[in-house]
Amino acid sequence: MTEFPFEISPMFEGERVRKEGMFVELGGPKSIGLELVRSKPMDEIEDDKVTIVGPDIKEMEEGKTYPWAMIFNIGGELVEPDLESVVERRVHDFINYCQGIMHLNQRYDVWMRISKDTAGKLDSLEPFGKAVMMLFKTELPFIEKMQVTFYTDEEEVKKQMDEAMEIFRARDARTKDLHDEDVDVFYGCTLCQSFAPTSVCVVSPDRIALCGAINWFDGRAAAKVDPEGPQFEIAKGELLDAKTGEYSGVNEIAKKLSGGEFDKIKLHSFFDSPHTSCGCFEVVGFYIPEVDGIGWVNREFQGMAPNGIGFSTMAGQTGGGKQIIGFLGIGVNYFYSPKFIQADGGWNRVVWLPSMLKEKITEAIPADLVDKIATEKDTPDIASLKAFLQEKNHPVVASWAAAEEEEEEEEEVAEEVAVPAAPMMMPTAGFQIPAMPMMAGGKSGSGIKVTFKNAKITIDRMIISEKKE
Repeated sequence: MTEFPFEISPMFEGERVRKEGMFVELGGPKSIGLELVRSKPMDEIEDDKVTIVGPDIKEMEEGKTYPWAMIFNIGGELVEPDLESVVERRVHDFINYCQGIMHLNQRYDVWMRISKDTAGKLDSLEPFGKAVMMLFKTELPFIEKMQVTFYTDEEEVKKQMDEAMEIFRARDARTKDLHDEDVDVFYGCTLCQSFAPTSVCVVSPDRIALCGAINWFDGRAAAKVDPEGPQFEIAKGELLDAKTGEYSGVNEIAKKLSGGEFDKIKLHSFFDSPHTSCGCFEVVGFYIPEVDGIGWVNREFQGMAPNGIGFSTMAGQTGGGKQIIGFLGIGVNYFYSPKFIQADGGWNRVVWLPSMLKEKITEAIPADLVDKIATEKDTPDIASLKAFLQEKNHPVVASWAAAEEEEEEEEEVAEEVAVPAAPMMMPTAGFQIPAMPMMAGGKSGSGIKVTFKNAKITIDRMIISEKKE
């Protein structure tokens, strides 16, 4: 094997390069970062060639952030355009095999860091490029030839980004007319399990992978050329609930891949057994109980959501391969799905988006709701959000009235069935409620009012008795 100036091993997956140990940062939230794989005819590829456009590592200043783009060209008898995004997703794995080089995210929001120790061993980024290509051809033998160009010049990175965005849009549009009910199998992906051990990524025609990089066609192509790889078939099994997107086959794989931590995943539900969230998701959704609505914040947004929390904090408590009720990670393209969180109201439940995300996905939003969904420019906090939704007559406002009516009915019932002061034995005995003092302003003999909302309570035995003097 070729010698490299740094170690290469799967043991370095999950390694974090912290700011204090960082030599340079490439892409990420302070700049732009891109990765793209393109299939090319074999005679158009110079095997193992690494080209660097812009400052190389010895020309970079320690502690600075640079724009970054990686364009890989692959060729081989079995290589086809359907495999581009599949190979692209493996960039994350193979870069993280390199000691002291951290890679996060995918597509158009790549974030990398190179440690001081590894940078000190490099005269150029060329050995890094050769190492990654060596890993690709070793792990994916259908790749016969490969070359890469690294861009660190800002204008060139922007040019590559513009071209890549057109390619990404074309890829995502392929599943527009294909839906969950039209296919016999879904696809699973375990690429994120090195960072999120219990993550179970299920890719269906109506639900792209959380990273946004793998759609149903990509999963099919990957499983075909690499049956033992990280993308694989999932038998749908029996449809248990069309509204939530619950399938027996998905539940079986959820239990298996999560090590028994989860026994069901409902593909189109926000609250009930939602899809697990890995950490590479492009957007995180969050429930806002004060307005009974759902907000969404994307990775690129640097501000605060109306609940006073930013993306990184929400991602930290949502990711890791967990099912967190009230939070959900998704890929951007899921906004375009006709089954988008359909079990919980779909777009009628969405109340807030960052303006940059809203502009990006405007075509996905129903026309009658575009002006009713707030952004950070309209509502910096919960109070202003509530006022905005009332002014715009957002669909969630109707739920507020229903909730108020329900509360009033509960109060009326509570008054009618006030508990008398005299001793009273419930059908079973054993659990005591202590005598409660009369509320200020209350009337003697008015009883106790207890209101439970959205609660599930199990009591084996209960005694309500008069306090003995």
